[in-house]
Amino acid sequence: QVHLVESGGGLVQAGGSLRLSCAASGSIASINTMAWYRQAPGKQRELVATITTLSNTNYADSVNGRFTIVRDNAQNTVFLQMNSLKAEDSAVYYCNANIRTWNSSRAFYYWGQGIQVTVSS
Repeated sequence: QVHLVESGGGLVQAGGSLRLSCAASGSIASINTMAWYRQAPGKQRELVATITTLSNTNYADSVNGRFTIVRDNAQNTVFLQMNSLKAEDSAVYYCNANIRTWNSSRAFYYWGQGIQVTVSS
């Protein structure tokens, strides 16, 4: 079994910063791509940023230059540093990871439970 647990969300004023963390735990053999998604009320879930095992990154146009995704492979953790936050960044943020467990030859995608980020204007 694998668990992804997010932390670091909350309420911040526009222009401020937050740092999200997501820790993966369980019977983990390897973690491939890790990512952050977000979903605002009434909108579809959208990809925010991805990071590969070699730390190659990709960002949505809306956050490029303001958000930074990094990972700590030793701790099975991925972070999202969010700067210059805007009201439109308000959403539930979800961690996603492609993980192979010790009892499987295949990797599967796992999701965290989500964490609220609210930016007041």
